[in-house]
Amino acid sequence: MKKLISFASLALIVLLMLSFKESKPITGVDILSKMHKRYAGKWFKTFTFTQKTESYKNDTLIKTARWYEAIVFPDYFRISFGEVKDGNAVIFIKDSSYNFSKGKLVRKGLRGEDLIFLLGGMYFHPFDSVLKKMEREGYDIHKAYERTWNGRKYYVLGAQNEGEKLNQLWIDKEKLFVKRFIKYNGNTKEEGLLGDHVKIGKAWSETSCSFFIDDKLIQKETYYDCVANKPLSLDLFDSYNFKK
Repeated sequence: MKKLISFASLALIVLLMLSFKESKPITGVDILSKMHKRYAGKWFKTFTFTQKTESYKNDTLIKTARWYEAIVFPDYFRISFGEVKDGNAVIFIKDSSYNFSKGKLVRKGLRGEDLIFLLGGMYFHPFDSVLKKMEREGYDIHKAYERTWNGRKYYVLGAQNEGEKLNQLWIDKEKLFVKRFIKYNGNTKEEGLLGDHVKIGKAWSETSCSFFIDDKLIQKETYYDCVANKPLSLDLFDSYNFKK
């Protein structure tokens, strides 16, 4: 009888331990770890595409333009606004940005382009560096929860409940790519929705984006002529010899 009680007690303890393990809340660190393990070393190194850019004011289309973009992860990103020969562009190199108008440098500043990090650059850095970068960008990596939205399951990193006014990343639970971001800058809410993802090798890229300020649509983007892993010369990002 004592042995039976002992075995029963042991079984109950094991079940309780398993139950506790399964019910342990997920954190942002857990989610980022899943993403990093799946895609580090597998993400495409370069990416070029043409972008149709629609600008909106008060939910009304006011301008349409064509941009040409090139990325070498994790540190280089160039956008040419309109025809490349016109010399209107911005170049992001590591932690700096360079703005050109008609071929001349008109402004230099800090990079301020964290989307390249979120949409691929993070997989080229050690995991500890990813966590530090996320914290610097204002995401609480210790908070997260799961929810269903538009029929798909997502991890929400940076918050623990729906409606919290905190910086958030929405991660597709199955495919582990970024679907949505919400950031707060004082009283201003910035939001981006990323859609129409296509698979590139073992990775993914969005091909449409919508951006909002205080829930008002300000820009829509559509990518086409997308090419991944094409060799790109870093001369394309040379801010000192831009005219070449």
